[in-house]
Amino acid sequence: MNKVILAASAAALAIAASAGAASAQSRDQIRIVGSSTVFPYTQAVAEEFANMGNTAPVLEGTGTGGGMRIFCGGVGVDFPDITGASRPMTQGEYETCVSNGVDNVTEVLIGYDGLSIVNNVNGPDMALTEAQIFQALAAQVEVDGEIVANPYTRWNEIDPSLPDFEITVFGPPPTSGTRDAFVELVMHDGCETFPAIAALEGDAKREVCDRMRTDGPFIEAGENDNLIVQRLQADETALGIFGYSFLYENQDTLKAVSINGIEPTEATIGDGSYPVARPLFFYIKNAHRGVIQGLQEFAEEYVSEESFGPNGYLAERGLISLSDADREETRQIVTEGQHFERYQ
Repeated sequence: MNKVILAASAAALAIAASAGAASAQSRDQIRIVGSSTVFPYTQAVAEEFANMGNTAPVLEGTGTGGGMRIFCGGVGVDFPDITGASRPMTQGEYETCVSNGVDNVTEVLIGYDGLSIVNNVNGPDMALTEAQIFQALAAQVEVDGEIVANPYTRWNEIDPSLPDFEITVFGPPPTSGTRDAFVELVMHDGCETFPAIAALEGDAKREVCDRMRTDGPFIEAGENDNLIVQRLQADETALGIFGYSFLYENQDTLKAVSINGIEPTEATIGDGSYPVARPLFFYIKNAHRGVIQGLQEFAEEYVSEESFGPNGYLAERGLISLSDADREETRQIVTEGQHFERYQ
């Protein structure tokens, strides 16, 4: 995986040749890992932070799950200071953190994102229901009242009104918070519409509702969402799954697929009518505050009005901002370094 280092002199991006390149950097640099969805926002803040004359942070896109594992690995210069997440930290991840001495963590809600299904602007206009998405991408589906291995290879086999194209969907791997959110918000809702699956209980039901197909139509595309963008730009029949910011920044070449009749927009994500809206976070290792140079200042810049406010530079990249009251609460949490207590 590539590491992105923001050059402080010009806030330009330089790609390190290998993971070892970052380890050679002094730990007077902030180290940040985590979600590919949160990455563009953290990148923008890091650029602004560097433009202020600060040492540029080192960013590594690991996915939410991968970031949590690295972040929770321990305290000290060998471990990152911040991790981005496109879902909340789980109880299991929190317990891993605590067992490794990472027992004081601040959770920072930065805004909202709409998990988007997208295709080429020259491709067909598509409107899908959560049930149809489940039928296209689940390992097992219900056919004639029986739960069977997914037989569908073309969209029009699911519904004659859908395009007569092969099902090809590029999406995130299991380490991604986007994958977790997609399963919880889309696949679970979709599977509940089928009586034989809805009648299952416990682990048997979760297995059917959770498991993505591995026979070809769903293609795990890694943690770099820009690669999905490039594949969609080259293939007018393929679909991709990623955060709203990647659609927002590529509207000249990509367009949204509506889900249950609603497309992702700033308005529909903000008012909750879009069915696949989700919160975005970053987590701060409080033991590193006052030790890692610039960490507190970076966190405060991230939640400044100029950054994550409704007219801030993160809104220009597609972040859906919090309410006035929630932004003020978030700033207080960051300033005070409050430890989140959800699992205590």
